[in-house]
Amino acid sequence: MSAGRKVNTLSQHWCTPLQYVNSVREMFDNNIELDPCSNKFSIVHANAEYMLPENDGLALEWNFRTIYINPPYGADRLRGTTIKNWLRKCMAAHKKYNSEVLALIPVATNTAHWKHFIFGEATAICFLYDTRLKFIIDGDDDNKGAPMACCMVYWGNNFDKFYSIFLKHGAVINISNLKGEKIGKEISEELLFQEHDAT
Repeated sequence: MSAGRKVNTLSQHWCTPLQYVNSVREMFDNNIELDPCSNKFSIVHANAEYMLPENDGLALEWNFRTIYINPPYGADRLRGTTIKNWLRKCMAAHKKYNSEVLALIPVATNTAHWKHFIFGEATAICFLYDTRLKFIIDGDDDNKGAPMACCMVYWGNNFDKFYSIFLKHGAVINISNLKGEKIGKEISEELLFQEHDAT
């Protein structure tokens, strides 16, 4: 298991619920240019869709102005990838192309992908209020809901708009002040070296 979804994530299509799709559309002025890991059950309907498993969205270009992604949460054993590869690509698209990127992911703040691609890189996070977010699984939303907390991460330049749209879904936190900062263990290690040099 990985964050509540089975490791063989490609065996099921976990699609974004309508209420969040509607907010993504609102954020992007009804123009979602890219969904890099879509599937036949998706209701996102981006202008460009890289369909899993036929297209490897990680190997394809993300030079789009607006990007929405609900990445596979588990490991893809065929490709040797995990969610960290998708989040690295989100961060890179924002840095390289100034893309506005939204990602629906599990809250896992102690993981390497949060430490490297969200903290110090993303603009904001909406911690979703849903107790058990009901993904559309293989086209069906009649399920118990996800067994993990989820959030919407935003790499972009309009925090105020993100705040106004996503506040109805949960607590919206601006983390743009962390961009370029050393965080957590990096600070502890640096302080340790400073103390050692001073003695």
